[in-house]
Amino acid sequence: MNVELAEERILLIADRFTLDNAEGRAWAKRTDAFGAFAKIGGLLSKPKDEDYEVVYRERRLQPFWRLSAFTNHVYERRKEHRLKLGAEVQSVQIEGQTFPVTAREVALSVVESCREEARKEWLYDGITKTQQASLKSYLSYDAKPIDAEALNAQAKAVDAKCPTVIVPPVAKASSLTREVLAQVMPKIEADRIIEEKVQIDAIDLYYRPVYAFRYRWQGKEAVVEFDAVTGDAKVGGATFENYVGKFIDPAFLLDAGAEAANMFIPGANLAKIVIVKGLKLGAKT
Repeated sequence: MNVELAEERILLIADRFTLDNAEGRAWAKRTDAFGAFAKIGGLLSKPKDEDYEVVYRERRLQPFWRLSAFTNHVYERRKEHRLKLGAEVQSVQIEGQTFPVTAREVALSVVESCREEARKEWLYDGITKTQQASLKSYLSYDAKPIDAEALNAQAKAVDAKCPTVIVPPVAKASSLTREVLAQVMPKIEADRIIEEKVQIDAIDLYYRPVYAFRYRWQGKEAVVEFDAVTGDAKVGGATFENYVGKFIDPAFLLDAGAEAANMFIPGANLAKIVIVKGLKLGAKT
C-alpha cells in the first residue's frame, strides 16, 4: 500500500473588513449581548452610549483544518454467480464449456476485476477539534500561503488598542492525519490486490480573522464577535487575551511528516505500507 502525504501548509484568509467596520457592527449589538435583562431595562430607561464601556478589543486569527483524501484500489476476486433458468433447461454452454443445471440453476465461477475510487474532504474546527461542514464557506475567500514566521510577525506588531492574537489549534496535524487515514481504508474483499493507493493531498491549516469586543454595563461584561471575512456579528463568544504576545511553534502545527512513520493504520499490513512525504499535486489550492 502506498500512502502519500501532502506537505502541510498554513494559509491566511484575508481581512475583508477593517477594525472600524467591526467596531461599528459590534456596537450595534451591544444591548443584545447582555441578554433579556438589558432589553427589559431599556424599555424602562433606554441605556445611553456612555453607559457602555469597551474594556477589551482583539483581532484574533482563529484556526481550522482542511484535509482531503483520494483513494484508489484495484483488485480481483473470485465469485460464484447463480444463473436462474427455465425448468426445461438441462445444461448451458459458455465459450465451449458445458455447465449442468441443478434445481433450475447453474453455478458460474468468475473472476471479477474491480476498481474503487473515492475522494473526501474533512473540515475541523481548530479550537474544538469537531468537524464543521459550515467551515467550507471560508474556502471560497482569498487565502494565501504563509509561514509561521510571517504569521507570528502579525502578533509582534503590537497594537495597544486592538492586539492581534494567534490561537494555536488544539488538534495536531499528525492526529488528524491518522484519523483521516483510519476512515478512508475500505474493507475490501479481494483475492489479489493489484494497486492500493491513499493520497492525503491536502493538510492545510487555515487562519481566519475575527474581531472580538468585550463590553461592560452595570458591572456585567459581555462579548460581541465580528467575522472579518463574512461580515457577520454575533453575541457571546469569547476573547483570547491570554494569547496576547505569544507565538506559534511550527514544529507543533506541522508535524504530520515527523510522525508519519509511526502511524497505525487499522486493517492494514504495516509491513507493506510505504509512506511518501511531500506529495505535491497541481490541483491542490
